[in-house]
Amino acid sequence: MKKNIFFSIKQRLVMAIFLTFLLLLVNVPIINAESNPEGTSFSLEELSDSIAKIAEEVGPAVVNIDTVRMVKTGYSFFDDPFFRQFFGDQFQEYTKTIPQKGTGSGFIISEEGYIFTNQHVVYKADKIKVTLSDGREFEGKVVGEDMDSDMAVVKIKADNLPVVKLGDSDQLRVGEIVIAIGNPYGLAQTVTMGVISAKDRSISTEIEGHSYSNLIQTDTAINPGNSGGPLINTKGEVVGINTAIIPYAQGIGFAIPINIAKRNIDDLIQLGHVRTPWIGVYIQEVTPEIAQYFNLTKAQGVLVADVVKNTPAEKAGIKRGDIIIKVNNQEVNSSLELQNKIRSLKIGEIALLEVLRNGKELSFKMKVEEKPALEGQSSELGKEQVFSVQTGLKVEPVTQEIAKEVGLPWVKGLVITEVLPGSTADDRGLRRGDIILEANHKEVSSLEEWRTIVNSLEERDTLLLLVFRNQHTYYVPIKVEKID
Repeated sequence: MKKNIFFSIKQRLVMAIFLTFLLLLVNVPIINAESNPEGTSFSLEELSDSIAKIAEEVGPAVVNIDTVRMVKTGYSFFDDPFFRQFFGDQFQEYTKTIPQKGTGSGFIISEEGYIFTNQHVVYKADKIKVTLSDGREFEGKVVGEDMDSDMAVVKIKADNLPVVKLGDSDQLRVGEIVIAIGNPYGLAQTVTMGVISAKDRSISTEIEGHSYSNLIQTDTAINPGNSGGPLINTKGEVVGINTAIIPYAQGIGFAIPINIAKRNIDDLIQLGHVRTPWIGVYIQEVTPEIAQYFNLTKAQGVLVADVVKNTPAEKAGIKRGDIIIKVNNQEVNSSLELQNKIRSLKIGEIALLEVLRNGKELSFKMKVEEKPALEGQSSELGKEQVFSVQTGLKVEPVTQEIAKEVGLPWVKGLVITEVLPGSTADDRGLRRGDIILEANHKEVSSLEEWRTIVNSLEERDTLLLLVFRNQHTYYVPIKVEKID
């Protein structure tokens, strides 16, 4: 009995201490040296009040976007397995069109009714309904979109609309407080708060193999329906476009920096698409293994994995295997750095590239052009015939049918028909349907050529593969796991 009374008193004491701590915490001063150079302090209550005011000011310019996409699907009146056992598949299969609904967010950037959102929110939408914060509904029309950056502009017939203020995403700092406003899961005008967790993130998604770079990472809750809504700083300025492109992410979200959007606003509204500067190369990071194969003293620069025909790079003389080390006298040591350097140039501007080729430094001048629309393909192909235990791969020669299906301009190489789970080939991302054109700088089009190269390797040696996928090539170094 005494023991129970003791714990009851103890619990009450802990509760009293906790409540006292909370009362004190409300009045703890918070100093923002940047915005308050004189050291003016704010309490948590004042901070809370400022966040609420930002939500009230920006909220009217945030919209809900509902979409309907008509999708054709096949069905048959005779799908019953028992029926098919007797009558087979001789009966006609019918198609019907069903509505596929989606929801997202957006924010108004012009009093005339131009709204920014994500491209995947309005992708192939047959109907777009835009609902303002005051409940008014309008029919929306996509006037411009860009899949590479996941941005789109929707127009509604309205004027004198509330608009957001666009900030400067280049000034964001890791740890800075940000706010997201949107419609997660259709719950209108939801406000969440967090901090900038990281900058310049590059991620791959399962959306048609797309990858995105330069993203802002935040722990602010961003869920389906938030996509396209604004990410706002403590000044009430939009610094990013929220994008829920990783459905399995927990505790982290991503946003497109608003400075990228600001560069593309005019193109999206006036041309309907974004004009992207490019020189016509596919690139990848220089890993220590790749540096060793190209006789580099250290991993530096960016490797040219493929050169597109009739592009500035090809016309200037850039070749597959070149290592780009400088653009306009500025060093580049990652794919992201090189992409940013090229995209910062204007179409028609001259780019000076310095590359390493066979141990020598060479310079090339080229005029930056607009990137054309390129469509990639991927395929699962082939039968499993020959297994190379050393590499974790099964391969077979490319046939005319395989070359046609994957868009290979010639009938040569080996198609991967199986990747051993857990092997270094699997870890490097190789997959069924990839085409191996070279192994250790030698072309391979037959199983005999493949065996000769693989059997010459020692355990733990590196095998450098030139792989064709989605209309371009790239290098993949893999470790030999075992020799028979």
